[in-house]
Amino acid sequence: MLDGCTPWPDVFAERYRAAGHWRGHTLDDLLRGCALQYGPRTALVQGDIRLTYAQLNRRVERMAAGFRLRGLRPGQRVLVQLPNVPELVVTIFALMRAGTIPVLCPVTHRAPQVAHAARVTEAAGYVGPSVHDGFDHRAMAADIAARWPFLRRVFTYEPVGTASPYGGLATDASGCHYFPLGSVDAPSDRPLVRSAEEVAFFLLAADTTDTPRLVPRTHDDYACQTRVGAETAGLAEGDVYLAAPSAEFSLMLGCPGIIGTLMAGGTVVQAAAGTAAECLALIERERVTHASLAPAVARHWLRELSSSGADLGSLRLLQLGGASAEGVTAEELEAAFACRVQRVHAMPEGLLILTPASEPHGRPLAPDAEIRIVDAEGEDVPEGEPGELLVRGPYTVRGYYRAPDLDARSFADDGYFRTGVVVRDHSGRDEGHRSVSGI
Repeated sequence: MLDGCTPWPDVFAERYRAAGHWRGHTLDDLLRGCALQYGPRTALVQGDIRLTYAQLNRRVERMAAGFRLRGLRPGQRVLVQLPNVPELVVTIFALMRAGTIPVLCPVTHRAPQVAHAARVTEAAGYVGPSVHDGFDHRAMAADIAARWPFLRRVFTYEPVGTASPYGGLATDASGCHYFPLGSVDAPSDRPLVRSAEEVAFFLLAADTTDTPRLVPRTHDDYACQTRVGAETAGLAEGDVYLAAPSAEFSLMLGCPGIIGTLMAGGTVVQAAAGTAAECLALIERERVTHASLAPAVARHWLRELSSSGADLGSLRLLQLGGASAEGVTAEELEAAFACRVQRVHAMPEGLLILTPASEPHGRPLAPDAEIRIVDAEGEDVPEGEPGELLVRGPYTVRGYYRAPDLDARSFADDGYFRTGVVVRDHSGRDEGHRSVSGI
């Protein structure tokens, strides 16, 4: 485990391995296995770009070698702030395969959040667009590099068919090197030997300040989350998942999301802008079976559906991040889209509860996911009474990265994560079947 991270105690780690929750495979090794199993099957689609599993794995392999050639070393952290394009998926897996640790920042984050993540992780590199939606990401990265001497490599993404406004390779006065992301390519070399207990990547947890909490997710725990998420969502080999940037990033990535779909042998369809018109057209064209969206855009999807006449007969499951769609009932969505609607309450720290929209109660997914519902003093509340939801389990982290003060407030001494979510217990004290409402 990386210094600054809180490991699972040995007794819990051994329990999760014995139960089969942790299976000892890194995420990029799982992708390599999928390339062998599903080689010619389509893995990733955006616009006219269609990558098979074999092609995706080959790109990952060559980009990983290219990152090493450009000077990145195993164990270093690299900020990744890309829009919803194939390069996002390739870059995440390539950095992991190179032995580095991606720090995943939503593309909407700006200097305060990104600079904080860079400083805390001592990021050696940054991967992002030169300019996106009018914002100059390269200038932001240059400013961060000028302040923090450990950030010495910036890799800039340009959409297909566009040229960088900054030209090619460059080095600035602070000694930071700039490379087009498209140039990060080299013949593959010897695979690294790593443990699935290691940190795979960092997620940024939402906060009310400009200093997001850094959440270290290991290969073992995230593979567990995406696997049980896929099982609960009924997502399997041959299914098609629509990854829309209008959904929350953690939902789109791994609930089961992009990673869960690839691990199951499905196809990921990436929407570029995530508008209702684009998403419904993609569902029809690509025969999408699973999709995720934020509650705030559900009404837009309904409005577009009524005017577009798109054929959505392939769609089996629509996931809604958060508690409910604003001003839209689950029954209305299910009737309009003729599919199941599933509420998803997910947090980067590892809380994941998937609830059928027709049911008022939900429960954590893994059998070894434990919950408590407590009052302000940390005492268990009577059944049916409101209290804060505490969770621990094989995909719930034990602490933030380099944040002992935050850990003291957010994690109990026995390892439970204090979610801050108020719920009620509706299932008695049978730990294997406890369900909650109010999420």
